[in-house]
Order: sequence, then structure tokens, then C-alpha cells
Amino acid sequence: MNLTATVLQDELVARCKAGDRYSYELLYHRYATSMFNTSLRIVNNRADAEDVLQESFIAAFRLDDFDQRVTFGAWLKRIVVNKSIDVLRRRNMIVVEIKDSLYDAIPESAAPDEEQIHLKAAAIKKAMIHLPAGYRTVLSLFLFEGYDYDEISEIMHITPATVRTQYHRGKLKLLQLLQKGGLE
Repeated sequence: MNLTATVLQDELVARCKAGDRYSYELLYHRYATSMFNTSLRIVNNRADAEDVLQESFIAAFRLDDFDQRVTFGAWLKRIVVNKSIDVLRRRNMIVVEIKDSLYDAIPESAAPDEEQIHLKAAAIKKAMIHLPAGYRTVLSLFLFEGYDYDEISEIMHITPATVRTQYHRGKLKLLQLLQKGGLE
């Protein structure tokens, strides 16, 4: 984000803290689409993603915890991700803890050759829908949202080893789905 956009964003946040309704609307329109997409990639359900978006903006617009050490967008994304993970928890998503030794047992030769697969955005989205919730969540947070293993571990309350295993298994499953045309 360039300096001008950051200054405008800071000004909008300051106006929101002062109760300016128009500034709330501007911030909402600036971030709603990307935050909805972030949630949708995690929860894999439009209605749940819409609920997460609404709950996230309600929480964010209180602006109690925002201290401008990070950008408003990054802070809002963290709220969206956490609320999306909460939705998965309410659905009783089960993530099994896996020991490191099991991770080492996954053969590399079993992995499809990634360079021979021509990935298209639509095919990836279609295939991601069919992944189990744990794989989809870890892949979305790592690949699309830019979180590292330790951050995902903290967000999902699982060990970094489990995150790595979920990531690698999810990636293999995603590649297999893509080779089959996105569906199993």
C-alpha cells in the first residue's frame, strides 16, 4: 500500500473512531469483497462467509483493540480469519494430531509432478471446495493469506508439525483433484 493510501486509511479510521458513519461505509466498501473471499476460502459456505463478514466488521468497527501498529486491513483480516476458524470449530472440524515421524513417512515419489499441471484459478477454486476442512483451511491460510506454519498453528490451536502435515497432504490432495478435473 502506498503512503497516500495509508494516510487516507488512517484518516478514515480516525473518523470512524469519532463516529462518522460515512467513513464506516467507505472502510466497509474498501475491504468487504476481499474479506468475504478470505472467509469463503476457509469456511467453504457463502452464508457462513457472509455471517463472518458481518460479525468481523461489527467487531472491527468498535476499534477498541486497533492501535495502528498494523494496517487496518491486516488487522481486519486477522479478525476475519479467527472468526472463520471459529465457524469451523462450531462445525466440529476434527484435526488429528500427527507425530513428526509419520510426516517423514510420506513418500515424495507419490507426489504428482507439479510443473506438468497447468493450474487455472477456476480449477483451483473448484478443487479447493472438495478438500476436507482441515486441508482447505491450512492451504488457504498458507497459500492465499500468507500466514506461516507457526502463525497457522497459533490460529488453529494445533502443533506446527500438524500444520505442516495438513499442508503437505492437502497440497497432494489438491493436485490429485486438479489432475482429475477438480472433482473426485
